Amino acid sequence: MIHLTESAASAVRSAIAGAAEPMNGLRIMVEAGGCAGFKYMMGLVAEPTPGDLMVEDRGVKVFIEPKSLPSIDGTTIDFVVSLEGSGFSFNNPQAKSSCGCGKSFG
Repeated sequence: MIHLTESAASAVRSAIAGAAEPMNGLRIMVEAGGCAGFKYMMGLVAEPTPGDLMVEDRGVKVFIEPKSLPSIDGTTIDFVVSLEGSGFSFNNPQAKSSCGCGKSFG
């Protein structure tokens, strides 16, 4: 399944708390695109899409699009703050390659 570091979970909890409308969790999926072939897509959702798989990690509900699971199973999501900026990073054991920005994989 998908795992969140404490930093990522904290960032998601903060985003949920600050959302203009009530949000229930984080939805993750993979789409074709990005500089390495596939790109990670994620966002807060009020409700999961029918058929989504749900895991809860560190108090955060994570909804996973079923077709995307084989491509991201076992992925750990972190939230990193650096001089270049802050954002989510993905450690995906299914990826054979990734781009320099860490937002897409092949």
